[in-house]
Amino acid sequence: MAADDSSSLWKNMGKLPLFALFRDSRNVLNKDELGIEIANIALPATLALMADPIASLIDTAFIGRIGAVELASVGVSVAIFNQVSRITMFPLVSITTSFVAEEEATIKTSIVEEEKEEEEEEDEDENVGCNHDDNQEKVPLTGSSDKKISKPEDKRKHVASASSAMVVGCILGLIQTLFLIFTAKPLLLYMGVKPDSPMLKIAEQYLTLRSLGAPAILLSLAAQGVFRGLKDTKTPLYAIVIGDTANILLDPILIFTLRLGVNGAAIAHVVAQYLIFLVLIWRLVENVVLLPPNFKELQLGRFLKSGFQLLIKVISATSCMTVAASLAARLGPKSMAAFQVCLQIWLATSLLADGLAVAGQAILASAFAKKDFEKTVAAASRVLQIGVVLGLVLSFILASVSQFASNLFTKDVDVLKLMNISFPFIAVTQPINALAFVFDGVNYGASDFAYSAYTMVMVAIMSISCLFILSSSHGYVGIWIALTIFMCLRVFAGLLRIGTGMGPWSFLRS
Repeated sequence: MAADDSSSLWKNMGKLPLFALFRDSRNVLNKDELGIEIANIALPATLALMADPIASLIDTAFIGRIGAVELASVGVSVAIFNQVSRITMFPLVSITTSFVAEEEATIKTSIVEEEKEEEEEEDEDENVGCNHDDNQEKVPLTGSSDKKISKPEDKRKHVASASSAMVVGCILGLIQTLFLIFTAKPLLLYMGVKPDSPMLKIAEQYLTLRSLGAPAILLSLAAQGVFRGLKDTKTPLYAIVIGDTANILLDPILIFTLRLGVNGAAIAHVVAQYLIFLVLIWRLVENVVLLPPNFKELQLGRFLKSGFQLLIKVISATSCMTVAASLAARLGPKSMAAFQVCLQIWLATSLLADGLAVAGQAILASAFAKKDFEKTVAAASRVLQIGVVLGLVLSFILASVSQFASNLFTKDVDVLKLMNISFPFIAVTQPINALAFVFDGVNYGASDFAYSAYTMVMVAIMSISCLFILSSSHGYVGIWIALTIFMCLRVFAGLLRIGTGMGPWSFLRS
Protein backbone atom coordinates (compact mmCIF):
# COMPACT_ATOMS: atom_id res chain seq x y z
CA MET A 1 0.00 0.00 0.00
CA ALA A 2 2.83 2.39 0.87
CA ALA A 3 4.43 1.80 -2.52
CA ASP A 4 1.10 2.47 -4.28
CA ASP A 5 0.60 5.69 -2.28
CA SER A 6 4.13 6.84 -3.17
CA SER A 7 3.57 6.07 -6.85
CA SER A 8 0.25 7.92 -6.81
CA LEU A 9 1.90 10.92 -5.13
CA TRP A 10 4.59 11.15 -7.80
CA LYS A 11 1.98 10.85 -10.57
CA ASN A 12 -0.06 13.69 -9.05
CA MET A 13 3.07 15.84 -8.66
CA GLY A 14 3.93 15.16 -12.28
CA LYS A 15 0.60 16.75 -13.26
CA LEU A 16 1.49 20.06 -11.58
CA PRO A 17 1.89 22.90 -14.13
CA LEU A 18 5.45 23.54 -12.92
CA PHE A 19 6.61 20.11 -14.07
CA ALA A 20 5.64 20.97 -17.66
CA LEU A 21 8.89 22.96 -17.81
CA PHE A 22 10.90 19.77 -17.32
CA ARG A 23 9.19 17.97 -20.20
CA ASP A 24 11.56 16.17 -22.61
CA SER A 25 14.62 17.65 -20.85
CA ARG A 26 16.76 14.90 -22.39
CA ASN A 27 16.01 16.36 -25.83
CA VAL A 28 17.06 19.90 -24.93
CA LEU A 29 19.76 20.05 -27.64
CA ASN A 30 18.05 17.76 -30.17
CA LYS A 31 18.04 18.90 -33.80
CA ASP A 32 14.38 18.08 -34.24
CA GLU A 33 11.80 20.31 -35.93
CA LEU A 34 11.32 22.51 -32.86
CA GLY A 35 15.05 22.74 -32.15
CA ILE A 36 15.78 23.81 -35.73
CA GLU A 37 12.95 26.38 -35.63
CA ILE A 38 14.35 27.89 -32.42
CA ALA A 39 17.89 27.97 -33.85
CA ASN A 40 16.76 29.57 -37.13
CA ILE A 41 15.15 32.43 -35.21
CA ALA A 42 17.54 32.77 -32.24
CA LEU A 43 20.93 32.73 -34.01
CA PRO A 44 20.28 35.56 -36.53
CA ALA A 45 18.52 37.55 -33.78
CA THR A 46 21.56 37.20 -31.51
CA LEU A 47 23.97 38.24 -34.27
CA ALA A 48 21.79 41.26 -35.06
CA LEU A 49 21.78 42.28 -31.38
CA MET A 50 25.58 41.96 -31.25
CA ALA A 51 26.20 43.90 -34.47
CA ASP A 52 25.23 47.32 -33.13
CA PRO A 53 27.44 47.27 -29.98
CA ILE A 54 30.41 46.19 -32.12
CA ALA A 55 29.79 49.02 -34.59
CA SER A 56 29.45 51.45 -31.67
CA LEU A 57 32.84 50.38 -30.33
CA ILE A 58 34.44 51.04 -33.73
CA ASP A 59 32.60 54.36 -33.91
CA THR A 60 34.01 55.27 -30.47
CA ALA A 61 37.52 54.33 -31.59
CA PHE A 62 37.35 56.81 -34.49
CA ILE A 63 36.00 59.59 -32.25
CA GLY A 64 38.69 58.85 -29.67
CA ARG A 65 41.34 59.77 -32.25
CA ILE A 66 39.95 63.32 -32.43
CA GLY A 67 40.50 64.09 -28.76
CA ALA A 68 39.50 63.40 -25.16
CA VAL A 69 37.03 66.32 -24.99
CA GLU A 70 35.24 65.12 -28.12
CA LEU A 71 35.10 61.54 -26.82
CA ALA A 72 33.63 62.67 -23.50
CA SER A 73 31.12 64.93 -25.30
CA VAL A 74 29.92 62.09 -27.51
CA GLY A 75 29.80 59.75 -24.52
CA VAL A 76 27.38 61.92 -22.55
CA SER A 77 25.26 62.60 -25.67
CA VAL A 78 24.98 58.91 -26.49
CA ALA A 79 24.02 58.16 -22.87
CA ILE A 80 21.12 60.65 -23.12
CA PHE A 81 20.05 59.42 -26.56
CA ASN A 82 20.09 55.75 -25.50
CA GLN A 83 18.18 56.45 -22.28
CA VAL A 84 15.42 58.34 -24.12
CA SER A 85 15.31 55.74 -26.91
CA ARG A 86 15.10 52.82 -24.48
CA ILE A 87 11.74 54.08 -23.21
CA THR A 88 10.17 53.67 -26.67
CA MET A 89 12.32 51.07 -28.44
CA PHE A 90 11.87 48.04 -26.18
CA PRO A 91 8.06 48.18 -25.83
CA LEU A 92 7.56 48.80 -29.57
CA VAL A 93 9.59 45.87 -30.88
CA SER A 94 8.32 43.44 -28.22
CA ILE A 95 4.65 44.26 -28.74
CA THR A 96 4.95 44.19 -32.53
CA THR A 97 6.59 40.74 -32.46
CA SER A 98 3.77 39.22 -30.41
CA PHE A 99 0.89 40.90 -32.26
CA VAL A 100 2.22 40.06 -35.73
CA ALA A 101 2.94 36.44 -34.77
CA GLU A 102 -0.59 36.07 -33.39
CA GLU A 103 -2.19 37.62 -36.46
CA GLU A 104 -0.03 35.63 -38.86
CA ALA A 105 -1.00 32.37 -37.12
CA THR A 106 -4.69 33.33 -37.21
CA ILE A 107 -4.49 34.13 -40.93
CA LYS A 108 -2.81 30.79 -41.67
CA THR A 109 -5.42 28.92 -39.63
CA SER A 110 -8.30 30.60 -41.48
CA ILE A 111 -6.67 29.85 -44.86
CA VAL A 112 -6.30 26.17 -43.95
CA GLU A 113 -9.94 26.04 -42.84
CA GLU A 114 -11.10 27.69 -46.09
CA GLU A 115 -9.06 25.23 -48.15
CA LYS A 116 -10.63 22.32 -46.26
CA GLU A 117 -14.11 23.73 -46.87
CA GLU A 118 -13.37 24.12 -50.60
CA GLU A 119 -12.08 20.55 -50.78
CA GLU A 120 -15.21 19.29 -49.03
CA GLU A 121 -17.43 21.25 -51.45
CA GLU A 122 -15.52 19.84 -54.44
CA ASP A 123 -15.89 16.32 -53.07
CA GLU A 124 -19.64 16.85 -52.67
CA ASP A 125 -19.90 18.14 -56.25
CA GLU A 126 -18.02 15.12 -57.55
CA ASN A 127 -20.33 12.82 -55.62
CA VAL A 128 -23.40 14.30 -57.35
CA GLY A 129 -21.84 13.88 -60.79
CA CYS A 130 -20.01 17.16 -61.47
CA ASN A 131 -17.30 16.71 -64.08
CA HIS A 132 -13.78 18.17 -64.20
CA ASP A 133 -14.80 21.05 -66.49
CA ASP A 134 -17.43 22.20 -63.99
CA ASN A 135 -14.80 22.35 -61.27
CA GLN A 136 -12.61 24.48 -63.52
CA GLU A 137 -15.47 26.98 -63.82
CA LYS A 138 -15.89 27.21 -60.06
CA VAL A 139 -12.15 27.71 -59.46
CA PRO A 140 -10.79 29.82 -62.37
CA LEU A 141 -7.30 29.10 -63.65
CA THR A 142 -4.52 31.52 -62.69
CA GLY A 143 -3.91 31.95 -66.41
CA SER A 144 -7.02 34.10 -66.81
CA SER A 145 -6.52 37.83 -67.24
CA ASP A 146 -8.20 38.69 -63.92
CA LYS A 147 -6.00 36.37 -61.95
CA LYS A 148 -2.84 37.61 -63.62
CA ILE A 149 -3.56 41.10 -62.48
CA SER A 150 -4.38 40.21 -58.87
CA LYS A 151 -1.91 37.37 -58.31
CA PRO A 152 1.05 39.47 -57.09
CA GLU A 153 -1.26 41.45 -54.78
CA ASP A 154 -2.78 38.27 -53.36
CA LYS A 155 0.62 36.90 -52.38
CA ARG A 156 1.24 39.77 -49.98
CA LYS A 157 -0.17 39.42 -46.50
CA HIS A 158 -2.47 42.00 -45.00
CA VAL A 159 -1.33 42.19 -41.37
CA ALA A 160 -3.11 45.03 -39.57
CA SER A 161 -0.70 44.96 -36.62
CA ALA A 162 2.21 45.58 -39.01
CA SER A 163 0.54 48.75 -40.29
CA SER A 164 -0.19 49.81 -36.71
CA ALA A 165 3.44 49.25 -35.68
CA MET A 166 4.75 51.43 -38.51
CA VAL A 167 2.34 54.26 -37.64
CA VAL A 168 3.27 54.09 -33.95
CA GLY A 169 6.99 53.91 -34.81
CA CYS A 170 6.76 56.99 -37.05
CA ILE A 171 4.90 59.03 -34.42
CA LEU A 172 7.27 58.03 -31.61
CA GLY A 173 10.31 58.75 -33.79
CA LEU A 174 9.12 62.27 -34.63
CA ILE A 175 8.26 62.98 -30.98
CA GLN A 176 11.70 61.77 -29.88
CA THR A 177 13.44 63.94 -32.49
CA LEU A 178 11.57 67.08 -31.48
CA PHE A 179 12.06 66.35 -27.78
CA LEU A 180 15.84 65.92 -28.11
CA ILE A 181 16.28 68.96 -30.39
CA PHE A 182 14.47 71.32 -28.01
CA THR A 183 15.81 69.87 -24.76
CA ALA A 184 19.39 68.98 -25.77
CA LYS A 185 21.05 71.74 -23.76
CA PRO A 186 18.95 71.35 -20.55
CA LEU A 187 19.49 67.57 -20.63
CA LEU A 188 23.25 68.00 -20.99
CA LEU A 189 23.32 70.48 -18.11
CA TYR A 190 21.29 68.01 -16.02
CA MET A 191 23.86 65.31 -16.83
CA GLY A 192 26.57 67.44 -15.25
CA VAL A 193 28.04 69.25 -18.25
CA LYS A 194 28.85 72.77 -16.98
CA PRO A 195 27.72 75.86 -18.95
CA ASP A 196 31.32 77.00 -19.45
CA SER A 197 32.61 73.52 -20.39
CA PRO A 198 34.07 73.04 -23.89
CA MET A 199 32.03 69.82 -23.99
CA LEU A 200 28.66 71.61 -24.04
CA LYS A 201 28.68 72.96 -27.61
CA ILE A 202 30.16 69.76 -29.08
CA ALA A 203 27.73 67.51 -27.19
CA GLU A 204 24.74 69.68 -28.09
CA GLN A 205 25.59 69.62 -31.81
CA TYR A 206 26.15 65.85 -31.76
CA LEU A 207 22.92 65.13 -29.86
CA THR A 208 20.87 67.39 -32.15
CA LEU A 209 22.24 65.75 -35.31
CA ARG A 210 21.91 62.25 -33.85
CA SER A 211 18.27 62.92 -32.94
CA LEU A 212 17.44 63.31 -36.65
CA GLY A 213 17.89 59.55 -36.97
CA ALA A 214 15.25 58.75 -34.32
CA PRO A 215 12.37 58.27 -36.82
CA ALA A 216 14.49 55.81 -38.82
CA ILE A 217 15.45 53.91 -35.66
CA LEU A 218 11.86 53.58 -34.42
CA LEU A 219 10.54 52.64 -37.86
CA SER A 220 13.35 50.11 -38.26
CA LEU A 221 12.51 48.59 -34.89
CA ALA A 222 8.84 48.37 -35.83
CA ALA A 223 9.85 46.61 -39.06
CA GLN A 224 12.15 44.28 -37.11
CA GLY A 225 9.24 43.43 -34.83
CA VAL A 226 7.14 42.55 -37.90
CA PHE A 227 9.89 40.31 -39.30
CA ARG A 228 10.35 38.65 -35.90
CA GLY A 229 6.61 38.02 -35.72
CA LEU A 230 6.87 36.37 -39.14
CA LYS A 231 9.75 34.28 -37.68
CA ASP A 232 12.25 35.91 -40.04
CA THR A 233 15.29 37.22 -38.15
CA LYS A 234 17.70 36.88 -41.08
CA THR A 235 16.38 39.90 -43.01
CA PRO A 236 16.87 42.30 -40.04
CA LEU A 237 20.38 40.86 -39.58
CA TYR A 238 21.30 41.58 -43.22
CA ALA A 239 19.87 45.10 -43.00
CA ILE A 240 21.75 45.87 -39.76
CA VAL A 241 25.03 44.53 -41.16
CA ILE A 242 24.61 46.69 -44.29
CA GLY A 243 23.82 49.80 -42.22
CA ASP A 244 26.60 49.29 -39.67
CA THR A 245 29.12 48.62 -42.44
CA ALA A 246 28.10 51.89 -44.09
CA ASN A 247 28.52 53.65 -40.74
CA ILE A 248 32.06 52.28 -40.30
CA LEU A 249 33.03 53.22 -43.88
CA LEU A 250 31.56 56.73 -43.64
CA ASP A 251 33.20 57.53 -40.28
CA PRO A 252 36.79 58.12 -41.52
CA ILE A 253 35.55 59.89 -44.65
CA LEU A 254 33.28 62.36 -42.85
CA ILE A 255 35.39 62.75 -39.68
CA PHE A 256 38.87 63.06 -41.18
CA THR A 257 38.71 63.48 -44.98
CA LEU A 258 35.91 66.07 -44.96
CA ARG A 259 37.04 67.33 -41.52
CA LEU A 260 33.58 67.36 -40.02
CA GLY A 261 34.84 65.92 -36.74
CA VAL A 262 32.21 64.80 -34.25
CA ASN A 263 29.43 66.10 -36.50
CA GLY A 264 30.68 63.73 -39.21
CA ALA A 265 30.31 60.80 -36.81
CA ALA A 266 26.72 61.84 -36.06
CA ILE A 267 25.89 62.20 -39.77
CA ALA A 268 27.41 58.77 -40.52
CA HIS A 269 25.25 57.21 -37.82
CA VAL A 270 22.06 58.90 -39.07
CA VAL A 271 22.75 57.85 -42.69
CA ALA A 272 23.31 54.27 -41.53
CA GLN A 273 20.00 54.22 -39.64
CA TYR A 274 18.03 55.44 -42.66
CA LEU A 275 19.82 52.87 -44.83
CA ILE A 276 18.78 50.09 -42.42
CA PHE A 277 15.20 51.37 -42.55
CA LEU A 278 15.16 51.50 -46.37
CA VAL A 279 16.46 47.94 -46.67
CA LEU A 280 13.90 46.67 -44.16
CA ILE A 281 10.96 48.54 -45.71
CA TRP A 282 12.01 47.39 -49.21
CA ARG A 283 11.89 43.76 -48.10
CA LEU A 284 8.78 44.26 -45.99
CA VAL A 285 6.56 45.69 -48.76
CA GLU A 286 7.34 42.62 -50.86
CA ASN A 287 5.60 40.42 -48.27
CA VAL A 288 3.16 42.64 -46.38
CA VAL A 289 0.54 45.21 -47.38
CA LEU A 290 1.43 48.11 -45.10
CA LEU A 291 -1.42 50.46 -46.05
CA PRO A 292 -4.64 49.33 -44.31
CA PRO A 293 -7.96 49.64 -46.21
CA ASN A 294 -9.28 51.98 -43.52
CA PHE A 295 -8.18 53.67 -40.29
CA LYS A 296 -10.43 51.46 -38.15
CA GLU A 297 -8.21 48.44 -38.83
CA LEU A 298 -5.27 50.05 -37.03
CA GLN A 299 -4.87 48.57 -33.55
CA LEU A 300 -3.56 51.76 -31.97
CA GLY A 301 -5.50 51.35 -28.73
CA ARG A 302 -4.14 47.85 -28.22
CA PHE A 303 -0.60 49.01 -28.97
CA LEU A 304 -0.83 51.93 -26.56
CA LYS A 305 -2.27 49.82 -23.74
CA SER A 306 0.39 47.09 -23.99
CA GLY A 307 3.08 49.69 -24.69
CA PHE A 308 2.25 51.53 -21.48
CA GLN A 309 2.49 48.27 -19.54
CA LEU A 310 5.92 47.47 -20.96
CA LEU A 311 7.00 51.07 -20.38
CA ILE A 312 6.29 50.52 -16.68
CA LYS A 313 8.47 47.41 -16.80
CA VAL A 314 11.37 49.19 -18.54
CA ILE A 315 11.28 52.08 -16.07
CA SER A 316 11.20 49.69 -13.11
CA ALA A 317 14.14 47.60 -14.35
CA THR A 318 16.15 50.70 -15.33
CA SER A 319 15.48 52.29 -11.92
CA CYS A 320 17.00 49.29 -10.17
CA MET A 321 20.17 49.46 -12.29
CA THR A 322 20.39 53.24 -11.89
CA VAL A 323 20.16 53.00 -8.10
CA ALA A 324 22.86 50.31 -8.10
CA ALA A 325 25.16 52.55 -10.17
CA SER A 326 24.52 55.58 -7.94
CA LEU A 327 25.29 53.57 -4.79
CA ALA A 328 28.52 52.33 -6.37
CA ALA A 329 29.43 55.93 -7.24
CA ARG A 330 28.96 56.96 -3.60
CA LEU A 331 31.60 54.44 -2.60
CA GLY A 332 34.20 56.31 -4.66
CA PRO A 333 35.58 56.55 -8.21
CA LYS A 334 37.41 53.22 -8.04
CA SER A 335 34.29 51.36 -6.92
CA MET A 336 32.31 53.06 -9.69
CA ALA A 337 34.95 52.20 -12.31
CA ALA A 338 34.97 48.52 -11.30
CA PHE A 339 31.17 48.37 -11.09
CA GLN A 340 30.63 50.00 -14.49
CA VAL A 341 32.98 47.61 -16.31
CA CYS A 342 31.55 44.53 -14.56
CA LEU A 343 27.96 45.66 -15.11
CA GLN A 344 28.60 46.01 -18.85
CA ILE A 345 30.09 42.50 -18.98
CA TRP A 346 27.16 41.20 -16.92
CA LEU A 347 24.62 42.76 -19.29
CA ALA A 348 26.52 42.03 -22.52
CA THR A 349 26.22 38.29 -21.98
CA SER A 350 22.44 38.76 -21.89
CA LEU A 351 22.48 39.41 -25.66
CA LEU A 352 22.77 35.66 -26.23
CA ALA A 353 19.75 35.01 -23.99
CA ASP A 354 17.84 37.84 -25.70
CA GLY A 355 18.13 36.04 -29.04
CA LEU A 356 16.68 32.92 -27.44
CA ALA A 357 13.90 35.03 -25.88
CA VAL A 358 12.99 36.38 -29.34
CA ALA A 359 12.65 32.82 -30.65
CA GLY A 360 10.49 31.79 -27.72
CA GLN A 361 8.27 34.85 -28.07
CA ALA A 362 7.62 34.38 -31.81
CA ILE A 363 6.93 30.63 -31.57
CA LEU A 364 4.74 30.91 -28.47
CA ALA A 365 2.68 33.82 -29.82
CA SER A 366 1.92 31.76 -32.93
CA ALA A 367 1.10 28.63 -30.90
CA PHE A 368 -1.19 30.54 -28.50
CA ALA A 369 -3.06 32.09 -31.44
CA LYS A 370 -3.62 28.62 -32.95
CA LYS A 371 -4.52 27.24 -29.48
CA ASP A 372 -1.87 24.61 -30.09
CA PHE A 373 -1.21 24.00 -26.39
CA GLU A 374 0.99 20.98 -27.04
CA LYS A 375 3.47 23.11 -29.00
CA THR A 376 3.08 25.93 -26.47
CA VAL A 377 4.33 23.71 -23.64
CA ALA A 378 7.02 22.11 -25.82
CA ALA A 379 8.37 25.50 -26.99
CA ALA A 380 8.28 27.11 -23.53
CA SER A 381 10.03 24.20 -21.85
CA ARG A 382 12.63 23.91 -24.64
CA VAL A 383 13.70 27.58 -24.69
CA LEU A 384 13.88 27.67 -20.88
CA GLN A 385 15.95 24.48 -20.79
CA ILE A 386 18.28 25.82 -23.50
CA GLY A 387 18.53 29.01 -21.43
CA VAL A 388 19.83 27.02 -18.46
CA VAL A 389 22.38 25.21 -20.64
CA LEU A 390 23.46 28.52 -22.20
CA GLY A 391 23.82 30.07 -18.75
CA LEU A 392 25.99 27.19 -17.51
CA VAL A 393 28.26 27.48 -20.56
CA LEU A 394 28.60 31.23 -20.03
CA SER A 395 29.37 30.66 -16.34
CA PHE A 396 32.21 28.30 -17.25
CA ILE A 397 33.63 30.69 -19.88
CA LEU A 398 33.49 33.74 -17.61
CA ALA A 399 35.02 31.87 -14.69
CA SER A 400 37.85 30.71 -16.97
CA VAL A 401 38.70 34.13 -18.44
CA SER A 402 37.94 36.36 -15.44
CA GLN A 403 41.58 36.99 -14.49
CA PHE A 404 42.62 37.69 -18.07
CA ALA A 405 39.54 39.82 -18.85
CA SER A 406 39.96 42.14 -15.88
CA ASN A 407 43.49 43.11 -16.99
CA LEU A 408 42.14 44.22 -20.38
CA PHE A 409 40.23 47.10 -18.80
CA THR A 410 42.59 48.54 -16.21
CA LYS A 411 45.96 48.25 -14.51
CA ASP A 412 44.84 49.93 -11.30
CA VAL A 413 45.41 47.47 -8.45
CA ASP A 414 42.44 48.66 -6.36
CA VAL A 415 40.04 48.54 -9.31
CA LEU A 416 41.31 45.07 -10.26
CA LYS A 417 40.71 43.88 -6.71
CA LEU A 418 37.11 45.09 -6.80
CA MET A 419 36.58 43.55 -10.24
CA ASN A 420 37.85 40.21 -8.95
CA ILE A 421 35.22 40.45 -6.20
CA SER A 422 32.53 41.05 -8.85
CA PHE A 423 33.45 38.24 -11.25
CA PRO A 424 32.20 35.35 -9.07
CA PHE A 425 28.77 37.03 -8.98
CA ILE A 426 28.85 37.60 -12.75
CA ALA A 427 29.81 33.98 -13.48
CA VAL A 428 27.49 32.26 -10.99
CA THR A 429 24.41 34.27 -11.96
CA GLN A 430 24.59 33.53 -15.70
CA PRO A 431 22.02 30.68 -15.62
CA ILE A 432 19.73 32.87 -13.49
CA ASN A 433 20.13 35.82 -15.88
CA ALA A 434 19.48 33.64 -18.93
CA LEU A 435 16.29 32.27 -17.37
CA ALA A 436 15.13 35.79 -16.42
CA PHE A 437 15.49 37.09 -19.98
CA VAL A 438 13.97 33.97 -21.56
CA PHE A 439 11.02 34.15 -19.16
CA ASP A 440 10.43 37.67 -20.50
CA GLY A 441 10.20 36.25 -24.02
CA VAL A 442 7.85 33.49 -22.82
CA ASN A 443 5.55 36.04 -21.12
CA TYR A 444 5.53 38.28 -24.19
CA GLY A 445 4.73 35.28 -26.37
CA ALA A 446 1.67 34.70 -24.19
CA SER A 447 0.84 38.45 -24.49
CA ASP A 448 1.07 38.54 -20.71
CA PHE A 449 2.32 42.13 -20.71
CA ALA A 450 0.36 43.26 -17.65
CA TYR A 451 1.80 40.50 -15.45
CA SER A 452 5.33 41.26 -16.70
CA ALA A 453 4.92 44.94 -15.93
CA TYR A 454 3.37 44.80 -12.48
CA THR A 455 5.55 41.97 -11.17
CA MET A 456 8.60 43.96 -12.31
CA VAL A 457 7.37 46.91 -10.23
CA MET A 458 7.19 44.67 -7.15
CA VAL A 459 10.56 43.07 -7.94
CA ALA A 460 12.15 46.51 -8.39
CA ILE A 461 10.75 47.80 -5.08
CA MET A 462 12.08 44.79 -3.18
CA SER A 463 15.43 44.89 -5.00
CA ILE A 464 15.96 48.63 -4.45
CA SER A 465 15.25 48.10 -0.75
CA CYS A 466 17.86 45.33 -0.71
CA LEU A 467 20.33 47.61 -2.51
CA PHE A 468 20.11 50.30 0.17
CA ILE A 469 20.21 47.85 3.07
CA LEU A 470 23.01 45.61 1.74
CA SER A 471 25.17 48.42 0.36
CA SER A 472 25.13 50.15 3.75
CA SER A 473 26.03 46.95 5.61
CA HIS A 474 28.31 45.17 3.08
CA GLY A 475 29.43 48.00 0.79
CA TYR A 476 30.49 47.02 -2.74
CA VAL A 477 29.76 43.31 -2.21
CA GLY A 478 26.28 44.20 -0.94
CA ILE A 479 25.42 45.85 -4.28
CA TRP A 480 26.21 42.65 -6.17
CA ILE A 481 24.29 40.51 -3.67
CA ALA A 482 21.26 42.80 -4.17
CA LEU A 483 21.55 42.57 -7.98
CA THR A 484 21.68 38.77 -7.68
CA ILE A 485 18.48 38.94 -5.60
CA PHE A 486 16.97 41.16 -8.32
CA MET A 487 17.56 38.53 -11.02
CA CYS A 488 16.41 35.68 -8.76
CA LEU A 489 13.14 37.50 -8.08
CA ARG A 490 12.60 37.96 -11.82
CA VAL A 491 13.01 34.21 -12.36
CA PHE A 492 10.70 33.47 -9.43
CA ALA A 493 8.01 35.73 -10.96
CA GLY A 494 8.25 33.80 -14.24
CA LEU A 495 8.12 30.41 -12.52
CA LEU A 496 5.18 31.49 -10.35
CA ARG A 497 2.99 32.37 -13.34
CA ILE A 498 3.56 29.12 -15.23
CA GLY A 499 4.05 26.93 -12.16
CA THR A 500 0.64 27.80 -10.74
CA GLY A 501 -1.10 27.66 -14.12
CA MET A 502 -2.44 31.21 -13.88
CA GLY A 503 -3.43 33.67 -16.60
CA PRO A 504 -2.78 32.40 -20.15
CA TRP A 505 -1.27 29.23 -18.65
CA SER A 506 -4.55 28.09 -17.04
CA PHE A 507 -4.80 25.28 -19.62
CA LEU A 508 -1.96 23.51 -17.76
CA ARG A 509 -4.35 22.83 -14.87
CA SER A 510 -6.94 21.08 -17.03
